[in-house]
Amino acid sequence: MTVVAVSEDPGQRWDDLVRFWEEMEWPEGSKVEIIEGIVTVSPAPGLHHNAIAASMQRPLYAVIPRSWSIFQTQAIAVPSRRAMFIPDLLVYPDRENPESDTHLPAALAELVVEVTSAYNARHDRVTKPAAYATAGIPLYLLADRWNPDGPTLTLYGEPEGDVYRPLSTAKFGEPVALPAPFDLELDTCEFADT
Repeated sequence: MTVVAVSEDPGQRWDDLVRFWEEMEWPEGSKVEIIEGIVTVSPAPGLHHNAIAASMQRPLYAVIPRSWSIFQTQAIAVPSRRAMFIPDLLVYPDRENPESDTHLPAALAELVVEVTSAYNARHDRVTKPAAYATAGIPLYLLADRWNPDGPTLTLYGEPEGDVYRPLSTAKFGEPVALPAPFDLELDTCEFADT
């Protein structure tokens, strides 16, 4: 992972930071996010990482309205946290035309999924959920492959301020129930093999 310090000025405007993120030529295939006001360049997720995201995406299509989308590489913005994230999965109701071609407002998302990698686990466990809760995203699902107690899937909800309440946790191989508007039990048996 590479970190690009854009400015030491804490007053740097969000729009300038986003413009820098949009206009720079980043290494092809890399994942470029703004985390706490710092542009962070990471390698593209690996096969097992993507397999977990894909196995969660398939059943979601069966329960979401046709007017909703599921994205794997869509950036979402949380300006109040100086953050631009690219979650592993994003369930987003197609409510209106966005102001930007490069990112969507995080506040309109219904569900965000992150799958940890060895180099980003801290951000997925701490930084990102705080920003997602701040944005008011109703559900955050964390597939933590690198949990010290073994791989787990944790569903967070009921955001208040910058904190989520843990709704359920399961080891890979155990089912996890997503509440309304999804009303879906995710089978995580495939995860145990990844």
